[in-house]
Amino acid sequence: MNIDDILNRIDETNLSIAFGRITNISTTTLSATGLEVAVGDIVKIESVQHLYTVLGMVASISDKNFTVVPFSFIEGFRINDKVYLQKDGLSVRCGYGLVGRVVNALGEPIDDKGKIENIEENSAINKVSMPALERGIIDKRFSTGVKAIDSMLTCGKGQKVGIFAGSGVGKSTLMGMIVKGCEAQIKVVALIGERGREIPEFIHYNLNNSLENTVIVAATSDESALMRKYGAFTAMAIAEFFRDRGHDVLLMMDSVTRFAMAQREIGLSTGEPPVSRGYPPSVFALLPQLMERAGNSKKGSITAFFTVLVDGDDMNDPIADQSRSILDGHIVLTRDLTEQGFYPPINILKSASRVIDKVVTKEHYNDFLKLKRVLSLIKENEVLVRVGAYKTGMDPELDNAMAKKEQIREFLIQDSQKLFDFNETIANFRKVLQ
Repeated sequence: MNIDDILNRIDETNLSIAFGRITNISTTTLSATGLEVAVGDIVKIESVQHLYTVLGMVASISDKNFTVVPFSFIEGFRINDKVYLQKDGLSVRCGYGLVGRVVNALGEPIDDKGKIENIEENSAINKVSMPALERGIIDKRFSTGVKAIDSMLTCGKGQKVGIFAGSGVGKSTLMGMIVKGCEAQIKVVALIGERGREIPEFIHYNLNNSLENTVIVAATSDESALMRKYGAFTAMAIAEFFRDRGHDVLLMMDSVTRFAMAQREIGLSTGEPPVSRGYPPSVFALLPQLMERAGNSKKGSITAFFTVLVDGDDMNDPIADQSRSILDGHIVLTRDLTEQGFYPPINILKSASRVIDKVVTKEHYNDFLKLKRVLSLIKENEVLVRVGAYKTGMDPELDNAMAKKEQIREFLIQDSQKLFDFNETIANFRKVLQ
């Protein structure tokens, strides 16, 4: 019998794809064997009993088996269920059809508007950031429409800024103001680990039901840790797609803390030791991998605002502390200002922009220093003035500062529905100092 006769007798319908088998199931991960995989590979897990499949990612490998973290939950799987190698790495389908849409962490639409059209390429979710010497200098201002930020914490195109606040202080409201008022051509908003009801509420109240030039990536708190983790990377990959098309992009992510908590779940489940408040080392390695991907390229820019939920208003929280060291500026929202009815509750003295002197005129920068000095004097002597221990005329500089206190307050307060042009803001800013 020759080889042709043998090939003719092979029934192709009986050929099967190579697969592995589940050998162990824990609360959040699966162990499997029988496939040659690499860390980061995507596998398809098939439940024979319940006849459904989910995707998972290979998180760790030993000499006998490998650990898979599923994108969904593991209920319904059992020992010996099949695992198939799906593809290498994760990618998201990018194109101008994403604008105006709400997608999940895998780039799939969740807004009941049908299939996403006008897709141009599959973009890898996990990428290395730009080489340091290929980054553009941050020397052009980025207007947000928020008076306190544009005047005292002026941002630059390509800057990475953190918004630090406790729960219920006003992060989402400030996010909506920046998204509506900024001068970015494309806006990518990542809502990571938030309550499900906040997604439609953010669109309705904070964006006035307008998704013009906006893409929303949502991974709510009830989704798996892997979906919450990669929701952030998907949003960054989408922002990079538009930046590489020559656009100035705003990336707004809420919140870094939920993203870190997702990686904490994954890290601890795969055997990593906790090193700081339960966070494993991979969390602190992952933050710069995400944040450093923002910035200026030769084609466009990504200006990123990352919100950080400060646990118990403790600015020394490990995630807040690590984020501050990576970012190019931080905006601190304080609860005491919220209690006073001061919105947005930005504490100017505790906040900073590391590029303000590079993106504003010398006159603007000098005015910024003068007003910061005035705010510092008011803060230092507030208690003395309130208890009557200070008498007018003792310190002319303090007298001048106290005389401007109400005018400064009126300037820094802003209704969430009212946005200001940058030039208008600076003109009003100078009037305060006169």
